[in-house]
Amino acid sequence: MADKEALNGGSPFTADRILDLIPQKPPFRFIDSIVEIGDDTIRAEYHFSEDHDFYRGHFPGNPVTPGVILIEAMAQTGVVALGIYLLLKGGMPDTGLQQITTLFAFADEIEFSGIVYPGEKIIIHGEKIYLRRGNLRTRCHITRENGETVCSGVLTGTGVTR
Repeated sequence: MADKEALNGGSPFTADRILDLIPQKPPFRFIDSIVEIGDDTIRAEYHFSEDHDFYRGHFPGNPVTPGVILIEAMAQTGVVALGIYLLLKGGMPDTGLQQITTLFAFADEIEFSGIVYPGEKIIIHGEKIYLRRGNLRTRCHITRENGETVCSGVLTGTGVTR
């Protein structure tokens, strides 16, 4: 686990530091903790609290987590958090990151194979396909704690200077 300890064997890039630098903040940040991160992969966790407002209307009496929220969780993990880590590791200072807006640019091969209910904890996995010219492309998937995949896809984001 890497909640407050340095990630990647003594690296100065802690999970808390990366989480703080993610531009999305609660209640719209769908990462509670970064469990593992490296040059090519990331693994994060999120618990869907039963009191999320979107459950009131999706669907009343039988609430489920919207697919767009699951895609957002994959994008925040596989594109934004991993991208921040890679930029920091490449030498960009925190102040430089504050000048960049990460735009979620593309989702491909999105498949839903399960439903995430209120109260469930998910594990979000991301694997870098490439990082070039400011574009990060990752293969992501979400699993339940038992390893069952509920969503997967390929996501691309780009960093744009403000």
